[in-house]
Amino acid sequence: MLKIENLQAFYGKSHVLHGVELSVEKGEIVSLLGRNGSGRSTTAKAIMGLVDCNGSVRWKGQEIVGKKTFEIAQLGLGYVPESRDIFPSLTVEQNLLLGQKSARKTGRWSFEDMFALFPRLEERRYTSAGVLSGGEQQMLTLCRALMGDPDLIIIDEPTEGLAPKIVELVADYLKELKNRGISVLLIEQKLTIAMAISDRCLGMGHVPRLGPRLPCDSKACTC
Repeated sequence: MLKIENLQAFYGKSHVLHGVELSVEKGEIVSLLGRNGSGRSTTAKAIMGLVDCNGSVRWKGQEIVGKKTFEIAQLGLGYVPESRDIFPSLTVEQNLLLGQKSARKTGRWSFEDMFALFPRLEERRYTSAGVLSGGEQQMLTLCRALMGDPDLIIIDEPTEGLAPKIVELVADYLKELKNRGISVLLIEQKLTIAMAISDRCLGMGHVPRLGPRLPCDSKACTC
């Protein structure tokens, strides 16, 4: 579905990505691992048209480099940034409504699905998003991306700073995406989570050797 070749990205005159290549197939979870500053988040932004880049990013056979972010989203790619970017003055329900691709089209995901994944959001349905805890805001931004009915979702550091119980909920969320045939490109630092749920793990930049190989349930881990 997603195929990236020789991707270069820039912040002004700074050349950040140097020839990134990766692919994500239908219904596959691929984790992108690496240290801070290795270019993982920039890769996600380049795919979504948020930074200057060149090379090739093909989505379902269509070249999307040069397209605007909203055009890329309309093609079926969802994006959950590390910063979360919820609308703090709007309620949980209003944030979810804004995530819908079209008010006239029923997607694969409903409010009931979101609340089944994260019951806490149903309790906070009419609460302003700005007063939610960090974990609740992460739940909200994950669900808002799904309301756009993407075929692939790019998720940047979804477990960063979260309590262990919330991390477990996020892992269950990712497994449910796979069960429904949605592809995931996951940017994650926690190796135990990435290796447990991913079909493949890709290392970006310098990835140190970890000594004895850790148990991994992945079908093919290239970490």
